[in-house]
Amino acid sequence: MRICVSACLLGERCKYNGGDNGIVGLAHLLLGHEVVTVCPEVLGGLPTPRSPAELRAGRVLNTAGEDVTAPFDLGVRRALERARTCDLALLQPRSPSCGVNRIYDGTFSGTLILGSGLFARALAREGIPAFDCDALTDAEWALACVLSSRTTGVEGDE
Repeated sequence: MRICVSACLLGERCKYNGGDNGIVGLAHLLLGHEVVTVCPEVLGGLPTPRSPAELRAGRVLNTAGEDVTAPFDLGVRRALERARTCDLALLQPRSPSCGVNRIYDGTFSGTLILGSGLFARALAREGIPAFDCDALTDAEWALACVLSSRTTGVEGDE
């Protein structure tokens, strides 16, 4: 199976604050599959780190009030080019690009609303099922951590 994965979930330091959202054991869950990593924001030319951004009224605005919709849209197009032949996608929750079920409300208050990020919407239009990593069960995470510790010899280390 060909799976598109948010790059930050696999430890790539592309998150807005320069960090990642790496998940211990995720690489083990993906063994045997072809993995296509994407970060739509980086693909759109945004730097890392960068100001946090949220969707508001169909636009993407950062905390400085700048409209960054154009680089987000460009990144979505570029990420979709890579993901078009994928069977499914595993994405970072709450992101203005990758959020699948819930995103921040655009007020930078930490309030979540029902909705999807721009890349998740594009995948849906293409008929590619997208899930956020919160959809993985506790049993799947536990198995991945066990496999990870057996491979590396360090519990919970990839």
